[in-house]
Amino acid sequence: MARNPERRTLLADAGLRVLAAAGARGLTHRAVDAEAGVPTGTASNYFPSRAALLAGLAQRIFARLAPDPAVLAELGRRTPSLELVADYLRYIVERTTREPDLTRALFELRLEAARRPELRQALGDVLRRGYADDVAFHVAAGLPGGAFEVALLHYAVDGFLLDLLTTSVDAGFDAEQVVSALVSRLVGAAPDGPPPTATGRS
Repeated sequence: MARNPERRTLLADAGLRVLAAAGARGLTHRAVDAEAGVPTGTASNYFPSRAALLAGLAQRIFARLAPDPAVLAELGRRTPSLELVADYLRYIVERTTREPDLTRALFELRLEAARRPELRQALGDVLRRGYADDVAFHVAAGLPGGAFEVALLHYAVDGFLLDLLTTSVDAGFDAEQVVSALVSRLVGAAPDGPPPTATGRS
């Protein structure tokens, strides 16, 4: 089995570009080889099956979308507040729209996971772990709200990014306004009392 990590990364990045540009149907080992500028058969050496290729792209995309520790450290020095939650959210929107093809590729992966049980399990595990990490971070930082509010923000931001990076409704509202409103209405206006109970999905 091929072991060159730099070559594997090169192929995964090429695969993400193919996925964003051509969708899941256009994602083939041959297309990845061509995009990466490597000999035909190279991608197959690193990702022997389509399932392995998709799983490799899922791993790579989250590594590339990871936040900058220096930015998190700077934000973490501030007093917890709704405005700080909004700034964390603005940073998420900024880094996921800076390279729009990456986020479009993630949309494609999520759609493909709905059709492929093996990818659904792998990608679902990563997404659920990311949500759990976000909740733990939110609580440890002393930010307003809890697991339910973090889930609401996930749902809202996913929809916002889908609109920003695909065919938009063109409502004309500024992204800063949208982020501020999401935080004030979903977190700041949270009712007193316990949040809804999470039931999970099969």
